[in-house]
Amino acid sequence: MAFCGAGHPILPSAALSRRRNTSAAAALPKCDLSSTSDRNKPSKTLPSLSKTLAFSAVSSLAYHLSPSASGPPGTGGGGGWNGGGGRRRRRRRRRRKLLVEAILSGGEREGRGVPGMGLARSPVQHCRPAEQAERIQALQSLRDPVFDQRRWTTVGTDDSFFEMVSLQPNGIYTKAVLQKELETLATCGMFEKVDLEAKTKPDGTIGVTISFTESTWQSADSFRCINVGLMQQSKPIEMDSDMTDKEAYEYYKSQEKDYRRRIERARPCLLPVPVHREVLQMLREHGTVSARLLQRIRDRVQKWYHDEGYACAQVVNFGNLNTKEVVCEVVEGDITQLSIQFLDKLGNVCEGNTQLPVIRRELSKQLRPGHVFNIEAGKQALRNINSLALFSNIEVNPRPDEKKEGGIIVEIKLKELEQKTAEVSTEWSIVPGRNGRPTLASIQPGGTVTIEHRNLNGLNRSLIGSLTTNNFIDPQDDLSFKFEYVHPYLDGIYNPRNRTFRANCFNSRKLSPVFTGGPGVDEVPPIWVDRAGIKANITESFTRQSKFTYGLVMEKITTRDESSHISPYGQRQLPSGGISADGPPTTLSGTGVDQMVFGQANITRDNTKFVNGAIVGERNVFQLDQGLGIGSKFPFFNRHQLTLTRFIQLKQVEEGAGKPPPPVLVLHGHYGGCVGDLPSYDAFTLGGPYSVRGYNMGELGACRNLLEVAAELRIPVKNTHVYVFAEHGNDLGSSKDVKGNPTEFYRRMGHGSSYGIGAKLGLVRAEYAVDHNSGAGAVFLRFGERF
Repeated sequence: MAFCGAGHPILPSAALSRRRNTSAAAALPKCDLSSTSDRNKPSKTLPSLSKTLAFSAVSSLAYHLSPSASGPPGTGGGGGWNGGGGRRRRRRRRRRKLLVEAILSGGEREGRGVPGMGLARSPVQHCRPAEQAERIQALQSLRDPVFDQRRWTTVGTDDSFFEMVSLQPNGIYTKAVLQKELETLATCGMFEKVDLEAKTKPDGTIGVTISFTESTWQSADSFRCINVGLMQQSKPIEMDSDMTDKEAYEYYKSQEKDYRRRIERARPCLLPVPVHREVLQMLREHGTVSARLLQRIRDRVQKWYHDEGYACAQVVNFGNLNTKEVVCEVVEGDITQLSIQFLDKLGNVCEGNTQLPVIRRELSKQLRPGHVFNIEAGKQALRNINSLALFSNIEVNPRPDEKKEGGIIVEIKLKELEQKTAEVSTEWSIVPGRNGRPTLASIQPGGTVTIEHRNLNGLNRSLIGSLTTNNFIDPQDDLSFKFEYVHPYLDGIYNPRNRTFRANCFNSRKLSPVFTGGPGVDEVPPIWVDRAGIKANITESFTRQSKFTYGLVMEKITTRDESSHISPYGQRQLPSGGISADGPPTTLSGTGVDQMVFGQANITRDNTKFVNGAIVGERNVFQLDQGLGIGSKFPFFNRHQLTLTRFIQLKQVEEGAGKPPPPVLVLHGHYGGCVGDLPSYDAFTLGGPYSVRGYNMGELGACRNLLEVAAELRIPVKNTHVYVFAEHGNDLGSSKDVKGNPTEFYRRMGHGSSYGIGAKLGLVRAEYAVDHNSGAGAVFLRFGERF
């Protein structure tokens, strides 16, 4: 995604110009926010990963700084940049025109100088016949090109006046360009007097020096900032050279009256009181109001707007310079229209499938007509629309409104993803063969088939299905599936309440870590848990950081051994090599098959964010499962969990692309508890990559209550980070309350600690962890994040 960084440069000479018929909106900065992502190739490792948003600065145009009508000294009129007498100004204008003509004709009159105009009498080389445009190569060396006659010093390249000159070293300019340059400088109101001195050099080029006298006005003791956006720009009437003094006076009085009415109609600007006070202090310290002081005030005002995200705001004029009050006119960038367009693959405007209210509800109020455009609101809109997962490309482009001066039209351009998609992924298992050579475990392929139909009826509803098996040719008991229907905007698309309904049917098989042996125990025959049923829930998003999910689950649970036979009890291997099924009961009913209905709720508050790629902030999750007494043996239970995680930034760093991330301290705590009829397969397990690292899944025990604590210190190193960690888990003495006490039966400790080091390598965590119970260490490779 890219956006406008309007900045606040010193306005060039074209910006400090007389009021023209050209509207201020025509020079508005073009701001662009875009996000392009390839959703046609979803990530298999992290399917829910948000699309990366890229932001980059785009150069912007400045408004024309238009002066208001000026009055004669002492009238108190709305004098702007162009304060001064009319007749004297006309005489100067005619003199400057003669000056430019004399300078430009110097190259055509061999040996002729222009007395009194600062031109040397040395000849210049003539242009060849092919160069009939009468070009001049100016400023071969820009040493001392701009001279301040009031201060009697040369203006350096860091001076704001220097940047007003558009002539560049070694540039080729025509007569008209140089004449326009001098005319622009002379009439912009910044200078009382401007002279352009040209000296012909032996090589045929001309060195140009511009000397000026800075304009000044009387001191001011008050400051006002007004928003003149969407106001019709007044068009000054050129004074007739034959006006009498009385007619000129009446003209200035009418201009003054018009300007006062303009100030009354204008709206207050967004500039806060502290900045007002800062500008007032500048006026008091400087005394006389000068052009340089006005530039400093303009830069300070624009800096506040741009720092606050109002990237299209510009100071366009200063008025009332002949009074004790300085009026700063700002075009803030008022939004006049919001346009949403759909683009096809070739970038042409087309009719979209998504209904417009789906998009509009993702936009903040600051992007709607009547508000001032803010770049942060544009970024937020881009993120919100991107979270819908309906578009491959998103652009937010503010552009000037050609019908309303100073207005902004916000254009949102969208490219939709394909509605229907299907994907097949296959896999083969490789195991050691003869002489240790790798060989296929089976020639029969396994894998997953996924189908998706998104954005039904243009309302972001979707239907998703997936099938997984280890044998596509003859799928049997290991076949698992999931079909889900998602229905957002449950209360209506125009209702601000954000609730989403989900319903799914499923059949899954997972290895149970409850029936796992402890350290030193012979290999324990695995117990597989099959779950088949339906689930319906509603998720309500209170904010972008907080959501609440509640629903109902109806399922049938079957425990099986590795031969897919129903196994009502856990198994162990006998010294003779046989298998004994005299272990803890695997189900609540004791038959190996349970049926139950229970309620489920989850509330999450996630205030984490990325700082140069590192996660900082906090995350809290509370989950509750409540048995309703419906099912085998009428199960009535309460199972609850609380997880608290803190990502503490240890050092403040500058944020931006390519900047290093800060070191982060992670503190994590997890508590789980249960009361009532809890089946063994739903007991809490200790140990594993997401519990206590350094142990296998469930290696420390199975319990009804547990407490886990962990700390991790992350240090950034060359586009990744290394970390040290320490963790501890404890069953709080509740292992004996699980039916059959599988912790004791399989000789597990019920508690354990570990510590180690690791490095993040892309999506993989490479860790060396020490098991504190045995003192042995091991290397682990894990996918995903621990916290």
